[in-house]
Amino acid sequence: MPLLGAAVWLGAIAATELGGAAYLLVLALVLALLLAPRGRSASTGQRRLLAVLVLLATTAVTATLLRHDAVRGSPVQALAQQRATAEVVATVISDPRVVATRAGRQAVVRLRVREVTSRGHRLRIGGTVVVIGDPVWTRVALGERIRTVGRLAPADDPDTLALLTDVRAPRRLAAASPWWRASSALRGSIRDAVAHRPPAQAGLVPALVDGDDAGLPAELEDDFRTTGLTHLTAVSGTNLTLVVGALLLVARGARVRRRGLVVVGLLGIAGFVLLTRTEPSVLRAAVMGGVGLFAFRLDGQRRGLRALGVAVAVLVLVQPSLARSPGFALSVLATGGIVLLGPPLSAALARWLPGVLAMAISVPTAAQLACTPVIAVLSGQVSLVAVVANLLAAPLVAPATVLGLLGGLVGLVWPAGGRLAGTAAAWCVAGLVEVAERGADLPGAALGWGSGPLAIGVLVVLCLALALALPVLVRRPLVGAGLAVLLLVVVLGVPGRFWSRAGPWPPPGWILVACDVGQGDALVLHVGPRAAVVVDAGPDPDAVDDCLDRLDVDQVPLVVLTHFHADHVDGLAGVLDDRRVGAVETTSVRDPPGGADLVDRAAGAAGVPVTTAPFGSPRRIGAATVQVLHPEPQPPPRPPLAGTAGPTSRPAPDAAADTGDGSTANDGSVVLLVEVAGVRILLTGDLEPPGQAAVARLVGGLDVDVLKVPHHGSAHQDRAWLTSLRPEVALVSVGAGNDYGHPSHDVVQALERAGADVRRTDRDGDIAVVAPGGGRVAVATRR
Repeated sequence: MPLLGAAVWLGAIAATELGGAAYLLVLALVLALLLAPRGRSASTGQRRLLAVLVLLATTAVTATLLRHDAVRGSPVQALAQQRATAEVVATVISDPRVVATRAGRQAVVRLRVREVTSRGHRLRIGGTVVVIGDPVWTRVALGERIRTVGRLAPADDPDTLALLTDVRAPRRLAAASPWWRASSALRGSIRDAVAHRPPAQAGLVPALVDGDDAGLPAELEDDFRTTGLTHLTAVSGTNLTLVVGALLLVARGARVRRRGLVVVGLLGIAGFVLLTRTEPSVLRAAVMGGVGLFAFRLDGQRRGLRALGVAVAVLVLVQPSLARSPGFALSVLATGGIVLLGPPLSAALARWLPGVLAMAISVPTAAQLACTPVIAVLSGQVSLVAVVANLLAAPLVAPATVLGLLGGLVGLVWPAGGRLAGTAAAWCVAGLVEVAERGADLPGAALGWGSGPLAIGVLVVLCLALALALPVLVRRPLVGAGLAVLLLVVVLGVPGRFWSRAGPWPPPGWILVACDVGQGDALVLHVGPRAAVVVDAGPDPDAVDDCLDRLDVDQVPLVVLTHFHADHVDGLAGVLDDRRVGAVETTSVRDPPGGADLVDRAAGAAGVPVTTAPFGSPRRIGAATVQVLHPEPQPPPRPPLAGTAGPTSRPAPDAAADTGDGSTANDGSVVLLVEVAGVRILLTGDLEPPGQAAVARLVGGLDVDVLKVPHHGSAHQDRAWLTSLRPEVALVSVGAGNDYGHPSHDVVQALERAGADVRRTDRDGDIAVVAPGGGRVAVATRR
């Protein structure tokens, strides 16, 4: 069964990566099967197994291609490419989330489309669109049917028909079903039960119980990421196992047996899905949690592996996009680790530890060990404290989850009792917060680790060796105690004192640093001692201020803001704080107006002039030569003819504004060509394909050493132009776990195939480009 799941998974990946060419791989397997010599080397059963594997792989390829073709061939996608205005009738299929976008704080909601009307045509069509709109959209409820009008725009997600931007307030056509209303009431009651606690505790309890992480402080999320505890704040199989496990214990106490327990378990899974929502990640977690329940039963390994294989095959066939989802890979590996390594490790520890404690140690250890290579691929680092942090957290997770759920249930009928149970849950998560904060502060809490094939191959071998050795090693108390002492040494940060995550910062000879400011841009060009040109300021004043402090920059002769989206300008106050700033230059496209006003106010308060970036002529700023390649200046308006009205009703180019979907602002980005220490650098803001084409026409045959990839690596790129630049280093400034799917895998792959060393702030932290001399470049990172 595991082989069947693997065949489906690999087939879907091949179809996603290769398109129709994936059938050639399947054909090659068929030919190999037919031409293989018949004899003892391959029994009839083995040949049948191979035939089934080929059949399933073909089915996965076909299902994936059909799903992609259905989305690409949808008339809604064609309207999105034209950025058409449309009236949409749809059902809300996700809870609204407020996120910081380029245009400020907005709500993000997923809708299942029923009807689209645009340009005189009414289409009855299925599919998913994502609304990005005013916070008024936070009032919609899951399951409601609504009508709205907005502008369609292309989406990066291949399973999403379009984005719906610049939307009007929704009009409700039908209320949600009683099931969804009950689920929403319980989620609200869980939040109310802990609302009186400190913010970290009040945000963490709902995240543990039902994945509601809207109130989780950003600093705590970062600490959880560093210590390998992020899985606790997402809906995972662990959540389901704890909730359903508690329900089964109550049922056993009530003398429910055998089939009755199965019914209770199934009802518990259904209730869990309703509580945590029916999004793909939730369904995946429910399935994997159900598989995990097999692991510690009699013959659990065999049954668990069979269930895991079937689960993978079914999930991928139903939702092919899961095949390339990091969350899906982590979930499958964690479940596989628990099924394979959990029981023998637990049995070995139980020789000298209580059974409950042995299981509490073995489950997180097995899951973390199985996931470590994928985490290294995603983050470029290996957490030294992850296993220890998970061991310390394990005794607190179950009571916090169960008490939080109890607080929500009791709070529906007795609010004071709900707060009492919520307080107990908050006391438990206070320990989790302490583990995460202390672990993240340790020196060497995470080691930088390459994400290339060789580095990951070595890590896979190490993890496999450790998985095989651990059950043997920990059978004896003396060896187990020795390993515990080793883990204690790690958690006290001793390795970090000898093997630091990075060298001195900033590295000698640095010329450019891409600051890790989350989902946004902030770039620093070194132009002299303690002096730098800052290009964009990111979304957070504290983040860019800290980055400049680390670089020891206190003089900024020039700040260039490529455009006025929040993820590029909201941090301006952090640049201006306690530094000598000469001037601020911006694009002429004042869109969105709110961002332009923020820049004017911040610079005005600091007494710094704001002007439009001058197009064309190179100029010297310290050690750097800077030239603006885009946008070109607008021609002056023609004088009015005699007897006609003048142009007074039209805004001047420098005051141009567009409150559309953001593409006008993106394509108005200031593009800089910089040369410093013999290295050519192209900084592109959020330039989209039309603007990229304009730059290509203006400067043909442009060749650079370093490229700041436009728009955080969005899929909307002129890839031929990007690869024609032949950069040695390509920098992607992007936030970890962002909601936009940035950077696009295809864009990163295209740049890597063109010979670029692609570096990302979400994985590498601050990234420094170093000029060792002779026009050569090197890269150093803080992780």
